[in-house]
Amino acid sequence: MDELFRALRDALGDGAGWRAAAAPGRVNLIGDHTDYNDGFCLPMAIDRRCLVAWRPLEEARIRARSLTLEGRVDLPADGADPAPDLQPRWGRFVAAVAAALVARGARGAGIELVVASDVPPGAGLSSSSALSVALTLALADRFGWPTADRREVARTALDAEVRATGVPGGLMDQLCALFGRPGHALLLDCRTLEVRPVPLPEAVAVVVIHSGVERTLAGTAYSERRRACEEAAARLGVSALRDATPTQVADDPIARHVVSENARVLAAVEALTAGDLATVGRLLLASHASLRDDYRVSLPELDRLGELALEEGAWGARLTGAGVGGCIVALVPPERACHLAQVVAARYRSETDLPARAFRVRPAGAAGPVPLP
Repeated sequence: MDELFRALRDALGDGAGWRAAAAPGRVNLIGDHTDYNDGFCLPMAIDRRCLVAWRPLEEARIRARSLTLEGRVDLPADGADPAPDLQPRWGRFVAAVAAALVARGARGAGIELVVASDVPPGAGLSSSSALSVALTLALADRFGWPTADRREVARTALDAEVRATGVPGGLMDQLCALFGRPGHALLLDCRTLEVRPVPLPEAVAVVVIHSGVERTLAGTAYSERRRACEEAAARLGVSALRDATPTQVADDPIARHVVSENARVLAAVEALTAGDLATVGRLLLASHASLRDDYRVSLPELDRLGELALEEGAWGARLTGAGVGGCIVALVPPERACHLAQVVAARYRSETDLPARAFRVRPAGAAGPVPLP
């Protein structure tokens, strides 16, 4: 029993009447800001996750507490949208999931929830989506809402996240959580919602290094960038930038990133399949440069972390997630993974005085119900 399960189990007492669902975080190897442009991305579910235990309440209330975040939630189970000033902030996700399910025909019912997570918040590793997906599975179980269609579960969790945050995200994070496969990344076609597992070679390890600068989408240029993409697509007469050509976007840096990033994702899948890790590394570096120079969502701290990772033997590194804080991801030989993580974090801390954290992540399985040990 790992530490997260142990903490949850201890909080539940004898565990009578409790059930649980889990959803993993994710790291995006390549393909950022492409999902809401009907494009391609290559994330992988990681071995850090959000756990939600639940049991029925006779009273028509939703009561929730978190073992890792402060505060408690006590709401009616009628599916009302979360109040903009609801505290604690994570409680907005609880209310939003209930609202998204009721909007899809579910009937609210009394439920007690206990939440625990080891996905670091503000890191670009999809802690919010892991929470949304795990809550969707738990409340759907109680509300009697079917979850066999995993794409519809992903849409519901995204709807809830938008209701909770006001940020119009794409489906990458939710799909990755719901279709994760051990040993694999996932090639996602965000137009058709096709999911293709891509085996990761045994000769590569994935290391994540947190810059110590937390990322919050609501306060960044995320919505502004998305709006710029929509305006560019309309100007070009295409339904999404997925359909634009490099020539059409040559003079528009925002659109140019999306078109070039889609091409890099597909090239990275080919290189991974061939075991050509040097090429994958070069593609990661090109992706970071595009996110920095064209999309303008990097920071000097993220740039420096990438440089240090290369100096310590990574094939390639790039910011991962929406940017403007959070983490980089680096691909390294397995035998150098621990050394690289420790040395890069130490060097970065000495240069910046920021609390860098580094850890290896492994591709994990999909969200779903879990037994309580």
